[in-house]
Amino acid sequence: MSLKIKVCGMRNYDQVRALSELGIDFAGFIFYDKSPRYVLNAFSDNEIQQISNMNISRVGVFVNEPLKNLKMKVSEWKLDYVQLHGNESPAYCKEVSMYSNVIKAFRVGPDDDPLQLSHPFEGIAYCLFDTKADQLGGTGKKFNWNQLLLPLQHSFFLSGGIDENDAAEIIALKKKSTQLFAIDINSKFELSPGNKNINKISSFVDDIKKLEHE
Repeated sequence: MSLKIKVCGMRNYDQVRALSELGIDFAGFIFYDKSPRYVLNAFSDNEIQQISNMNISRVGVFVNEPLKNLKMKVSEWKLDYVQLHGNESPAYCKEVSMYSNVIKAFRVGPDDDPLQLSHPFEGIAYCLFDTKADQLGGTGKKFNWNQLLLPLQHSFFLSGGIDENDAAEIIALKKKSTQLFAIDINSKFELSPGNKNINKISSFVDDIKKLEHE
């Protein structure tokens, strides 16, 4: 199966549409008010409706969000997936999985075992592995991807500091781990927070596809 690509931190309607036309699989919208890519006031109601009709899966990114608020956003945005990037419990994730597909993010440090981190979370659709840091949310930095070369309970998204020079290493990892489902790119493909470099993303996608078919 071909590697899927998610572009996170979207704040511009025309750029979401451009990603859809490029064949990007997932667009991430951050509903965390401490993020510089927070979606508040970034899209009109009409644009939100138009995005829901595009050929791209919509992922809402939340951090320790009250369930009532999260449910409201899932409905308002017609979200296909909910990405939980905080300290959400297995019980919380199971509750959310009743009305949305769940991607649970785990922060991986040098001494962490990804299987142990993700093992208690049975009802989720995918894991997302990012680099461990003090702050919540993304870091823009890489962890040791070889830590993922073990049998895991779920297929996963790879995140954390991925840039345009990583295509070969990503495909090498994909060949070693059939559970690598998707990559999650963000800050290394921006002109400024939330303003994506579409040409850079397009070139990177071309590199990934070319390497996959070699």
